[in-house]
Amino acid sequence: MAEQYDLVIRGGLVVDGTGSEPRLADVALSQGVIAAVGEVAGRGNEEIDASGLLVTPGFVDLHTHYDGQAIWSSRLNPSSAHGVTTVIIGNCGVGFAPCRPQDRELLCSAMEGVEDIPGVVMKEGLTWNWETFPEYLDVLESLPRDIDLGAFVPHSAVRVYAMGERGANREPATADDIAAMSRIIREAIEAGALGFASSRTEFDRRSDGELVPSFNAGRNEMVAAAQAVRDGGGGLFQILTELGAEGLSPADEFALLRAVGEESGQPITYTIAQSNRARGDHWLHLLKLTREYNEEGGALIHPQYFPRPIGMLASFDLTSNPFVHCPTYKTIAHLPLEQRMIELAKPEVRAKIVAEEPDDALMPLTALTRQFHLMYELGNPPVYEPEGSSSIAERAEREGLPAAEIAYDLLMQDGGRAMLLVTIGNYAKGSLDHMFEFFDDPNSVMGLGDGGAHYGLVCDSSYPTFVLTHWVRDRPGRKLTLGQAVKAMTSDPAGIARLNDRGRIAPGYKADLNVIDLENLELMAPVIVDDLPGGGRRLDQVAAGYRWTIVSGQPILKDDVPTGALPGRVVRGAQSPVDANV
Repeated sequence: MAEQYDLVIRGGLVVDGTGSEPRLADVALSQGVIAAVGEVAGRGNEEIDASGLLVTPGFVDLHTHYDGQAIWSSRLNPSSAHGVTTVIIGNCGVGFAPCRPQDRELLCSAMEGVEDIPGVVMKEGLTWNWETFPEYLDVLESLPRDIDLGAFVPHSAVRVYAMGERGANREPATADDIAAMSRIIREAIEAGALGFASSRTEFDRRSDGELVPSFNAGRNEMVAAAQAVRDGGGGLFQILTELGAEGLSPADEFALLRAVGEESGQPITYTIAQSNRARGDHWLHLLKLTREYNEEGGALIHPQYFPRPIGMLASFDLTSNPFVHCPTYKTIAHLPLEQRMIELAKPEVRAKIVAEEPDDALMPLTALTRQFHLMYELGNPPVYEPEGSSSIAERAEREGLPAAEIAYDLLMQDGGRAMLLVTIGNYAKGSLDHMFEFFDDPNSVMGLGDGGAHYGLVCDSSYPTFVLTHWVRDRPGRKLTLGQAVKAMTSDPAGIARLNDRGRIAPGYKADLNVIDLENLELMAPVIVDDLPGGGRRLDQVAAGYRWTIVSGQPILKDDVPTGALPGRVVRGAQSPVDANV
């Protein structure tokens, strides 16, 4: 008698996550795991005809900020709308646990400044029925959601919990402070944290403009944190460094990573990008230093890259635009969009704003949206690899007009909802050709979707759809193969986070899968939606072509529409490797 399965996906082109060539096969699922791959004779209680479609593992994003959204929402979208089935929160050292009641406002200020989550949203949406990090994980586990979630323990929260106001003010940690932080980190890892996360970049500031508590933590503090991760059972050490700030050499930037790896034995992932503000080859030197370190046989270090320009969206309907710090604009910025557009359309107002120099920005990220040489029309469908000669600055030069005037007029389109893409990283030469340095580097890992953050500036968690449509299907010139692309979004990130039960299509692996119509897959332009607590707004981005997304054997998405199923769970600690003999 033929075996019976919960679900059988028939006749799809299986891209298994290992980098191997795709092959036609059936995939059978039972009790939340993959039961068989190949020619499946048994029947499923439910069957999916995947003829002409791709079947991939669910995608894994190592770098998100759903720390708050996971409390107030059962859907971790946009990520779950783009085939992502596992995300990790707590990145960049900001988060909401551990936290004493008197420090809640401070941690919210850090999240508001670093990740552009409005304070009113957190005030209304966070339940605060936890204090310690293990209690926070328990609260997350008690809530239903669509996809799986793991968490890093965040450095800034740990520092404030251990040191109070001294930690918030970035005072040097004493030996007793370091010992207290180590106890907190060890406790978090033992409870299931996947690692520890920190930030050392001047761009990460609280909403009052102050640097985050972790910014200048000393070497001893950083090494001790990684050792506490080791002592708690091990995990990934995530860090955002200065990314090639002026005056900082690659060796200087890498020295701390090397010390952490050598003295703790823990794997590390750090954010990397082609930088616009440093020497053009800085990032290549970091790749070289990483490769040399890993070849020495130490703990592996993984540069984490984003597969399209690291950019912000500028609009009169979003957090920032090129004129947000201009004196005249600031006098009308408080008005609802429709009323503001009436004012912006007045010739005398336009003339004043485009002629003004902006005031100093409290938050550095918002100042970056005035870089006309890095600014492009986004369009619909969105273009993330525009012609380098189409920047606002180059258009202005060709047309003999001030760049500010061209930007202003473009932003007036669509009732003020038109968006411009400001490529603050990964686009210094007006092309993505350099991305193959990352794609081809065996140490590097794809990520940085940033879902749940930058609600009014960034919508990058759609990157899996971009990878499939642009890098695999549509890009002129060199592309990625299906095998390369899927491996980069599945088994590679899962492996460095020790999520050894997912990221591949093989018997015994977790039944997290996508069934995708690649030929008709489409990435839509970002839009503003009003679905946050307290009336907050955020950027959202959807796709067309995800026929099914499956988590633990349950379809959560069918034909791009949520099914209502909420099988997602909290992933605690390293997941056991799958028995190859299953």
